[in-house]
Amino acid sequence: MVRIFVLLTLVLGLAACADGARNLEQAPDPLGDMKLGFAVVVAPAPVKGPVSRDATSEEWIEVMQREMDRRFKRYEGEKFYNIGVSVDGYVLAQPGIPLVLSPKSVLIIKATVWDDATGTKLNEEAEQITVLEAVSAETAIGSGLTQSKRKQMKNLSVNAAYQVELWMRKMQKEKGWFGGVNAAPAEAAAPVEEAAAAAG
Repeated sequence: MVRIFVLLTLVLGLAACADGARNLEQAPDPLGDMKLGFAVVVAPAPVKGPVSRDATSEEWIEVMQREMDRRFKRYEGEKFYNIGVSVDGYVLAQPGIPLVLSPKSVLIIKATVWDDATGTKLNEEAEQITVLEAVSAETAIGSGLTQSKRKQMKNLSVNAAYQVELWMRKMQKEKGWFGGVNAAPAEAAAPVEEAAAAAG
C-alpha cells in the first residue's frame, strides 16, 4: 500500500493518457478469438492519494464494472475469456487547490485475464496499470473545478478499460494471446472463481 501511495503522489501533474471515450465510438477491431465471459471488478482497500475527494469501494466497483462490460461485450470471438480487475488506488482532484498545481485525477488498477474453458490465467502476475484523465477543456485547469466526482470516476474508468484493452492487444502480439500465432501452452490450471482474488 505504501508503494501505491508513493506512485499516486509521483504521477500528480503528469500528462494525461489517451481518450478511451473517443475509441468507444468506433467499431472495435477483432481481438483474436476473444469473447467476454465475465469481468470481475473488486476494490478491497483502494488507497486514496493526496488532495483527493473520497470514493467508496462500492462506487468504484459500480462504475468500473459498467465500463469494463461496455467495452469488452462488444467483442464477438469464438472463445470466452474472463477479466479480473482490482482498483488499488486513486486521486480525484478536488476544488480549492491552487491552479498552479493543475491537480490531475489518477486511477491505479491491476488486471488478470483467464481462459474460461480451461480455468487458466494468461498472465501469471497481475498487470498494474496507471490511468490519468484525458486532456480536455474541462481538465486543463484541473477537473476538480469543472467536474463532479461521479464524472471524474466515469472518465477514469472509461480510460482504464481502454488501457486494459491496449495491454491485451499488446499481449496478443507479443505472447500470442487469444489464438495468436505465437500462442504458448496454457499455464497450470486454476479455478476461474479465483479471478477476482488474482487481480489483486
